[in-house]
Amino acid sequence: MSTTRPPATPPTETVAIGTLDEPKVGFLRNVLRAQAFQIFLVLLVIILIFSILAPDTFAQWSNFRLIIQNASILAVLAVGMTFVISTAGIDLSIGSVLVFSGVVSAITMRALGGEGWGVAAIGIVVAVISGLFWGLFNGFLIAKGKIPPLIVTLGTLGITLGLAQIITGGVDVRDVPTELTTSIGYGNIFGTIPTISVIALVVVVIGAIALRFTKFGLYTLAIGSSEIAARRVGVKVDAQLIRVYMLSGGLAGLAGILSLSQFSTTAIAGQSQTNLNVIAGVVIGGTSLFGGVGTILGSVVGLFIPAVLQNGFVITGVQPFWQQVAVGIVLITAVYIDQVRRSAAMRGNSQGLWKKFISGGRRG
Repeated sequence: MSTTRPPATPPTETVAIGTLDEPKVGFLRNVLRAQAFQIFLVLLVIILIFSILAPDTFAQWSNFRLIIQNASILAVLAVGMTFVISTAGIDLSIGSVLVFSGVVSAITMRALGGEGWGVAAIGIVVAVISGLFWGLFNGFLIAKGKIPPLIVTLGTLGITLGLAQIITGGVDVRDVPTELTTSIGYGNIFGTIPTISVIALVVVVIGAIALRFTKFGLYTLAIGSSEIAARRVGVKVDAQLIRVYMLSGGLAGLAGILSLSQFSTTAIAGQSQTNLNVIAGVVIGGTSLFGGVGTILGSVVGLFIPAVLQNGFVITGVQPFWQQVAVGIVLITAVYIDQVRRSAAMRGNSQGLWKKFISGGRRG
């Protein structure tokens, strides 16, 4: 007598984002293990060293104020970049989009008369809209065209920078409303706090809240963790990716008007390293290039490492070119540590981070 067996169930792919029985880890231990906190300690050590070497020049509020002011525009860009990298993407175009937005805004304000808050307000709107357009362009090609982010944003980098040079003939536009330069570029709040830094702080706080406490941030991290799992739980991945790249573009547009306000010119040739500096700061601060992990505050801390190094080297008489060497070493180390962490998490290995670091990430 033969018996019939039910047909075998075809194998299915299961992707887990998280489980309810994950071990509980104390808040203090979480903080100590966070890469952002460890990078913050590195930053404090760097500041302490330069303060000892040059107490009369480096360890002064006027110098710290200068460092903060110089890092403010990069901090605005880092917020958008953190969201992008958290999706396992990249945006190489932010520096050129900044330049393009600044050029279009400056030409628009010059055509409208060049002075007055009304003209300045229009210029701000034009800059942000320009950035949003290029963010939409990037996001659509990445999400709908399925073109790798590296290729799309590298192409946009060339397009926007080329258009900016075509529009201006390669000559910087210097017609910036006085209201922008005096109130934003060189203005202060409470006498000593740069207005441009306060604007950057507001953007950073909003970005940190959005990434940590909103569905927008949750969906962004879910896509970076596993795009397949995100689609299965109902996340509209394509639309979310477009929104993320629009956020990055819009903030690049805002950075463009901040740059105009600070330097009173479009600085077409002055942003060639902006994208790499921002990416380095974001990754150093703890946002994973592999996606799924992002921290706005960590990105800001990561940005201050090259800023402090450059400032400290100049003050102590060391060639500032060593800054690039130091940042490169820290960047490679940060990515390696992130890779070790991810490998250990996938194996369920609870071995200490520094033991893995010393042993080259081997199970032990």
